Amino acid sequence: MNSPQQPEQQRQGRMGLAVAAIGVVFGDIGTSPLYTMKEVFAGHHPLAVTPDNVMGILSLVFWALLIVVSLKYVIFIMRADNNGEGGIMALIALVKRAVPGHTRKSWWLLALGIFGASLFYGDGMITPAISVLSAVEGLKVAAPSLEPLVVPIALIVLILLFVIQRSGTRKVGIWFGPIMLLWFLTLAVLGMSNIIHTPEVLFAVNPYYAFYFFSEHGGYGFLVLGAVVLAVTGAEALYADMGHFGRGPIRLAWFWFVFPALLMNYFGQGALLIQDPKTVVNPFYLQAPEWALFPLIGLATAATIIASQAVISGAFSVTRQAIQLGYLPRMQIIHTSEHEIGQVYIPFINWALLVGIVALALGFGTSSHLAAAYGIAVTGTMAIDTILGFVVVLSLWRWNRYIAIAGLVVFLTVDLAFFIANSTKLFQGGWFPLLIGLLVFTVLSTWKRGRQILLQHLQTGAIALEPFVQGLMAHPPTRVAGTAVFLTASREGVPHALLHNLAHNKVLHERVIFLTVLTEDQPYVPAERRVKVEDMGNGFYRLYAYYGFKDEPDVPAALTACQPFGLEFNMMQTSFFLSRETIISTGIPGMALWREHLFIALARNAESAMSFFKIPTNRVIELGSQVEI
Repeated sequence: MNSPQQPEQQRQGRMGLAVAAIGVVFGDIGTSPLYTMKEVFAGHHPLAVTPDNVMGILSLVFWALLIVVSLKYVIFIMRADNNGEGGIMALIALVKRAVPGHTRKSWWLLALGIFGASLFYGDGMITPAISVLSAVEGLKVAAPSLEPLVVPIALIVLILLFVIQRSGTRKVGIWFGPIMLLWFLTLAVLGMSNIIHTPEVLFAVNPYYAFYFFSEHGGYGFLVLGAVVLAVTGAEALYADMGHFGRGPIRLAWFWFVFPALLMNYFGQGALLIQDPKTVVNPFYLQAPEWALFPLIGLATAATIIASQAVISGAFSVTRQAIQLGYLPRMQIIHTSEHEIGQVYIPFINWALLVGIVALALGFGTSSHLAAAYGIAVTGTMAIDTILGFVVVLSLWRWNRYIAIAGLVVFLTVDLAFFIANSTKLFQGGWFPLLIGLLVFTVLSTWKRGRQILLQHLQTGAIALEPFVQGLMAHPPTRVAGTAVFLTASREGVPHALLHNLAHNKVLHERVIFLTVLTEDQPYVPAERRVKVEDMGNGFYRLYAYYGFKDEPDVPAALTACQPFGLEFNMMQTSFFLSRETIISTGIPGMALWREHLFIALARNAESAMSFFKIPTNRVIELGSQVEI
């Protein structure tokens, strides 16, 4: 029976998680007020600053936040969790479960999901660049003579942010929640200070103003959606970070704190523009009194750093999941915290993002120019989330078909409207995230296809394991003391490393383990299901180690988990035999020649299985072989 204190403790726990979520989840969408209204009225498709236009835009921003963020992501998409985990990779795993097999439909859906994950990297470059530049551009308002320093200062901030990634963020992370709480409170106070003088802006919640805006401006009004969508960038982070905080705390933080604070600031900027149209040069900073400008610039910079940190951590997380699911080669993954298993650092991704971000900041120069590149990747990802989400609804949850299709039409119409409006910015910078997305998609799909072809070739020429063991025991070689563990991706074939060992050393260990590491389409595998042991007799064992796509593979730990099955391992008497394949391109059907060369380059630069699976270096023997594809 629950004690009377438990409900109060649970409530306090949810509140604590909600505050923590504010510091991590809402950074991207929370810094959008820095540039959204400025881009609408002074961007690539500028609007005249009239009361009717301001009311129309405020109405569009309100309904975009309500439909896209509140209804689609917070209420609907967040229900599509994979054992509590969210994000595009979790959604892909659910789709694989909903549409199993190797049909054309499943292929297209998985390709669509992988392309959505690829677009994330383009977004991950633009978000830090545009956010930090927008914050530092406050210097132009506070002291116009400092304008030449905006880009250098922004670059220094961004470079320092990436340099500290290796050290982790645990020490500074405790400040994320309080800083973002202060940020959202500041947004609310700044907005209210202007709404008080022009309270009629609150009537913009009426959708009439949005419809009237479109009736007055027609096609030009549609183009303005390309800037309005900036208000909802970062919505996908609510879903991606669900596993860290839970659905309840994120919803609590959004509806009771973040959403109201954002609305107050947007409506406050609208009120300021009605009062003084000249403030269109930077309505966010001009909301504040002159004495508060420099503190506000400092707070905004801190908020954008936190928003950028969330995006960088998200890129590390997506990369790690893609490696586990077999879409990327093994990479060096460094754990930056002994307390938080999810805090990782991937050097290659870190420096690749930094190079892209520096190129963006130098190439585009201002947040306004960057805004042209922002939006296509985000709206593309949102549309993909909608499609995959409704595949889960129809095929896995078995919702009423008519209700599901009606919801799909509503959400997809909004997503495609934003995407088409942003597509007009393709040649103004929108090509950049699409290019990054296509490059990443090419790498992901090439590695996945290459691994499939490689395994097919290995299995085609492989010797069946059980008959081989039986034949080997008919005329056994010399058995030596100790345990030999052969890592193999094939469940049935004899590992090449075993054949080479027998050919060269002509001995067999007294205990032989064939170990296969398998990744399941769920984020975590419970400890009690970590290993499966099959006794083949004569000292031979088949061992399967199961991991989720967010688990951390650890072969020595998996061997320790075999004790309940009667298998105990002494690491000093255990040798690990790994096969290192040298892949040779032959141009045979199955993959274009240029993709073969790309796959071979990726394989050549992959992290060794020894490091990736945490196998002690002094216990490893690598035996090479050549494989033609």
